[in-house]
Amino acid sequence: MAHFAELESKTDPTGFTSDTHLVVKRVVVVGNDEVPSDEHVDGETWCVNFFGGGTWKQTSYNNNFRKRYAGRGMIYNASKNKFLLQQPHASWALDSSDDWQSPITFPSVTTFDHASEKYSQDDVDNDVYSDAHEKAGQRMGSFSVGDAVQVPYFISWNETKYNADNDTGWEAIKSDDNAETKTVYNWNGSAWVSE
Repeated sequence: MAHFAELESKTDPTGFTSDTHLVVKRVVVVGNDEVPSDEHVDGETWCVNFFGGGTWKQTSYNNNFRKRYAGRGMIYNASKNKFLLQQPHASWALDSSDDWQSPITFPSVTTFDHASEKYSQDDVDNDVYSDAHEKAGQRMGSFSVGDAVQVPYFISWNETKYNADNDTGWEAIKSDDNAETKTVYNWNGSAWVSE
């Protein structure tokens, strides 16, 4: 089966610019007998005739061409001949692979030590790859009995903070923070610092 994205011309749906973009409206499945080869114009013509108009581009379910499989709301960039995700924040820019990157590198510290929970002997014993894995029986983690359990931060980008101070932008809360008003931590380039 072949997949085609219907595109509609819209002013930047993110509101960051007044540029016009081709935005994916929907993705449909078309029989292979209607498409002589990948990215062939006959498939697009078939869609125009069958669906009664529109602008159509073939998309690869396996990401074999046009960067990624198109999804509703994505942008088709004609000059790059690629389907791209919408720009998540005004300060973010496309890298050489056409992926959106923040102006500040994503934090290297993504977990913290739980205040009271420690790894047990059972945790260590069960921290091995299954028999079906190529590393069967080997340890997955590097923790020992008595080490603090590692818990993830909930990390997000704060465009307002970045606009106020271009050295900030990443913020986090601890995933085990049950307080009504959660403590917010700011990334300073090497560590999380509470506000």
